[in-house]
Amino acid sequence: MNDQEAVGEAVAHTVRALRAEHGWSLDELAGRAGVSKGVLVGLEQGRGNPNLGTLIRIADALRVPLTRLVQVEEQPAVRVFPPDRQVVLWRGERGGTGTLLAGGDPRPALEMWRWDLLPGEERASDAHQPGTQEIIYVESGELTLRVDGRSDRLGPGTAAVFAGDRPHSYRNDTDRELRFVMAVLDR
Repeated sequence: MNDQEAVGEAVAHTVRALRAEHGWSLDELAGRAGVSKGVLVGLEQGRGNPNLGTLIRIADALRVPLTRLVQVEEQPAVRVFPPDRQVVLWRGERGGTGTLLAGGDPRPALEMWRWDLLPGEERASDAHQPGTQEIIYVESGELTLRVDGRSDRLGPGTAAVFAGDRPHSYRNDTDRELRFVMAVLDR
């Protein structure tokens, strides 16, 4: 089984289990998450390849962090996420990646991400649950961060904290590769 199949199986198992815990039908979860019933059926059967936005909407509807959908194991005192367990959940049109490095739950949940955006790439995000905060640290390159209509340019060594419960995006407007790490605190 390859990594993508393993993640698909984990998501299928976890979504089915959490939906059952809530006592929700497929229709009810679809309505709460703003996705089609067909997408959920495929996801719960381990078929299809949902995009990051869909997974975030489903996690938000289930009131769990995104990491809970892609990790099935019981939570030990220390959870180690070696490189082969880190999951690329976003791929840019030019080859950039958004990699979920680690995370924990239950709420408040914390996720750690590494983002590599190639020149001209952008990752737009819908607003997360109320109270969500994000922290970004630019390792190399320059990040154009847009939050709720405001735009800031962040160079290497710069950090920023912002409300993730507003529409936001990360963009590389330069001709060099951009790398930043991000923590998401979902209360």
